[in-house]
Amino acid sequence: MNKRWTIGKIKEYVESNSESKLLSTEYHGFSQRLLFECACGNTFEKTFTKFKDKKQRKCDVCQPPKEVPSIDSK
Repeated sequence: MNKRWTIGKIKEYVESNSESKLLSTEYHGFSQRLLFECACGNTFEKTFTKFKDKKQRKCDVCQPPKEVPSIDSK
């Protein structure tokens, strides 16, 4: 069953599962980028899907993006 997320449920999830804080006040769907505040004070944007499923729960300074290996690296 597909769970219907509201901004209130997302806020609860963020507070329970990370040190970040949700700053966005509206949610219009899974492709929308939401604004978060990291524990270090930086703000960052992620879709809720990336935040929840890919565990990208901090800013790029605290949790740098993973480097994608290039095809040319031989």
